[in-house]
Amino acid sequence: MIYTFGSIVLLYAFGCLWLSWQWWLIPKRPASNLTIPADFKLTLIVPVRNEAVHIGALLRDLEQQTLPKNHFEVIIANDASTDNTVAIVKALEEEMVLDLQLLNLPDEQVGSPKKRAITQAIKVAKGGLIVTTDGDCRVSAKWLETIVQTYLQTGVKMISGPVTFLEAPTLPLSFRGGIFAVFQTIEFASLIGAGGCLIEAGYPTMCNGANLAYERGAFEEVGGYEGVDQIASGDDEFLLQKISQRFPKVICFLKNQDAIVSTQSQPNWKAFYQQRVRWASKWAVDRRVATMVVAIFVFLVNFITLFLWEELLRSKAEDTLLLVILLLKLVPEFIFLTLIVQYLGKSKWLIYIPLVQFVYPLYVLFFGIAAQRKGYEWKGRKLK
Repeated sequence: MIYTFGSIVLLYAFGCLWLSWQWWLIPKRPASNLTIPADFKLTLIVPVRNEAVHIGALLRDLEQQTLPKNHFEVIIANDASTDNTVAIVKALEEEMVLDLQLLNLPDEQVGSPKKRAITQAIKVAKGGLIVTTDGDCRVSAKWLETIVQTYLQTGVKMISGPVTFLEAPTLPLSFRGGIFAVFQTIEFASLIGAGGCLIEAGYPTMCNGANLAYERGAFEEVGGYEGVDQIASGDDEFLLQKISQRFPKVICFLKNQDAIVSTQSQPNWKAFYQQRVRWASKWAVDRRVATMVVAIFVFLVNFITLFLWEELLRSKAEDTLLLVILLLKLVPEFIFLTLIVQYLGKSKWLIYIPLVQFVYPLYVLFFGIAAQRKGYEWKGRKLK
């Protein structure tokens, strides 16, 4: 049995090394600047619900964009916020020099509030290129310009951008503060990095709606969220799948640090649990064979990792073979995570990667089981 486990881990090691190589192969975009056509228009859609604490900071970031303001509009799609989100947006609408529109949506029970918000905003959008982010995000001044230049140079139908979490409290870290945020950041970096590599390799699987751009025409041609609109989560990855099936090999990952979007990590275990169950809910209904095989494989590798740790701890004598198999998983994994974490500007957190690697198998097994549970709470609503 141990040799079977070793073979599975070896395959995983090759996968990590392949991802690392793919990451190096992704070109930095855009390669150079192009003249933006005079009639070019981009629509940035920000679906929000109860984002009074964060929305002001995002709008001020958007006011500082280097992309000329005549080339983009901003639609805040308000999903029945019960805090001061609307009042803040209206006040900034009068103060800022932005083409800013507040779209208020009725408080109705729908399968996916976020998909509804984006769909309704697209109906009134003026831009041919749609960009989405979230109300709790922060963006660099060159964010939109970098997206536009990449779109003009590549002619792709969809652009997936990098996302990370905002800085944690100053080190040394406490579990309730920084350590928890660092774990989320490193774990999330693995998803962003793997998603970008798979997109560039021609196997689009993962992306994040906090930094996503796509042609309005492509969205309409694939029927938007039709067929997946009853699933609360997945406004990003289900659309990625639909566009990739209709337009093969016209999706790219935007590997440029000016394009990094930063969002809030979850402040406590309860919020983290609800977020991860929400994410897992879309994977649970993704019936593509490749996705299911990868999910089962990752679950199995982490189960084997826990088994190997247990065997090592129980063994009175050093078991070289078990240690070699463990290192076969940990070293290539560390290499890949280091590449992504450094790119995301979190080099000072590299020392925490081994800690995350130690805890991660427990995380995978727990949420692999929790994903089978139906329903979760998000933004004060119970969703399925």
